Amino acid sequence: MEKSFFEQMGGTYHQDGDYFLPDLLPPESISVGIWGQRRKHYLKTQREPIYTALLLSGKLDCHLSEIDAQAEAMFTQLVKQLTEQEGITEQIKATDQMKWVRQMNNIVERVIEIINTELIYK
Repeated sequence: MEKSFFEQMGGTYHQDGDYFLPDLLPPESISVGIWGQRRKHYLKTQREPIYTALLLSGKLDCHLSEIDAQAEAMFTQLVKQLTEQEGITEQIKATDQMKWVRQMNNIVERVIEIINTELIYK
């Protein structure tokens, strides 16, 4: 038994009036966090050829997801290391909250700068 034209072409089709149109679905996109979004913005505005190559090859979402995961892990690790190195404890938090907030904000800003330099704007 011979296959119909549509079976030979593969995929699925729907009829719209006199025409059979392929059922095209966009590829599922991977959600990315703030780090992946920052990387995407950087690539789009500063490294357009790389952005375009990743987009056209279908690897952009995967790349952004990997950067996001790496940056999140790096953020957690560096904040923990720096709080231990600088002796920022729960005791300080309990006795002098403003000092603790200042020190933690300082650490977070430094870690963000490190991640931007090492991963996002590279």
